[in-house]
Amino acid sequence: MSYIAELKSKKILIIGAGTTGKSVARFLESIDANFLIVDEKIQNLDGIEVFDSVPDDILFDLAVVSPGWRKDHQIIMNLLSKGIEVISELDFAWMLKSELNPEQKWLALTGTNGKTTTVQMLESILISAGVSGIACGNVGTTVVEAVTSENKFKVLALELSSFQIAWSSLPEYSAVAILNIAEDHIDWHGSFTEYADAKLKLLSQSTVAILNLGDPEVVLRSASWNGRKIFFGLATPQPGEIGLVEELLIDRAFVNSADSAEVIAELTDVRPAVPHNVSNAMAAAGLALSIGIAHPLVKAGIASFTLDKHRLETILSKDGINWINDSKATNPHAASAALLSHLSNIWIAGGLAKGAKMDELIQRTSSRIKAAIIIGKDGELIATALSKHAPEVQLHRITGTSGAEELMDQVVSCALEIASAGDTVLLAPACASMDQFASYAERGNLFKASVSRLVGK
Repeated sequence: MSYIAELKSKKILIIGAGTTGKSVARFLESIDANFLIVDEKIQNLDGIEVFDSVPDDILFDLAVVSPGWRKDHQIIMNLLSKGIEVISELDFAWMLKSELNPEQKWLALTGTNGKTTTVQMLESILISAGVSGIACGNVGTTVVEAVTSENKFKVLALELSSFQIAWSSLPEYSAVAILNIAEDHIDWHGSFTEYADAKLKLLSQSTVAILNLGDPEVVLRSASWNGRKIFFGLATPQPGEIGLVEELLIDRAFVNSADSAEVIAELTDVRPAVPHNVSNAMAAAGLALSIGIAHPLVKAGIASFTLDKHRLETILSKDGINWINDSKATNPHAASAALLSHLSNIWIAGGLAKGAKMDELIQRTSSRIKAAIIIGKDGELIATALSKHAPEVQLHRITGTSGAEELMDQVVSCALEIASAGDTVLLAPACASMDQFASYAERGNLFKASVSRLVGK
């Protein structure tokens, strides 16, 4: 009996009624499977009743869990204690793929920062190469939606969070990439080691890995892995590596001999050509080259790509001051990359730190910070680190009790007063947004609206 036919005979529990749970429900509904959804916050999903707990009178055969749920959640523990199979959406999608589209290739990438940009670059390369592929996973389209699509994609470019990887074990990837590993989601994983281990688990599911030579954690933690390692970095590449030679991105890994080299792209093809974005382009190129896409097509895909909103997005340049929205910088590592991309920053920072520390961020970037405007629940973590490691930096605290829009108006007004020609006003909060905003996107959009209203007039 096929896997899908088996699903029709089972009682299935979907844990989580968010984006992932919704896509699983849509598929199960399409095959007339018997399922129930449980979520502690959402009560209704497109007209389907959502339970806040698992009914005691139903014996389930299978549970499909959304990645944000911790493995030690009581609902999960109860199901496992009853011997019920609990799998992730990612593993569920792999089982469907094995039946619906067995020749489909999966390319996976993870990292603390740069995942979405890199996977979208990879998608752009696939499009330029005429390869039927899509970016999915932790961005836009879920993996179940991509696998069950009528398009029968030949390649999936998967952005994977640490949550997704921690929950998954079945997929076999044609190649994987690890961009960087820095403190994030410590509140979910419990420790940095557990978080890093989740990222590195991806290596166990492939024989080819594209790895960031400039990230010490990636280099150190991948040292014992025995697969094929393709390192990328911003220096001249050695044989088997991808690197930078003057104004060119050079491949010495996917070439005919150790003495050979091929041009991947020019620096001018990468926009913006700031260091971390050049690294993103190298990782995307490595994944594309690993499945045989030709170098000129990789170049075309990189050149045609533009950054998504809220990622080093220039809002306005006026009176010698640049206003930059990098609201997607939701952890210290991302904020560090943004700060180092500019020489003199009026830095807007704060929000929910998710257990991350701020000392290393400040130590690394203090020479680029002229002043800091502190917001959010954990903003004082940043203020304390600044006072300790960079006492010369001006500190301005905005508490804002009237609402998100008014708060951002106060932030922009403060920045306008202290910025001068040559400065960059940078929203790169190093924190999540949900204490004061609905999402990082709302935070970024309100910043853009305030700048337009108060500065651009």
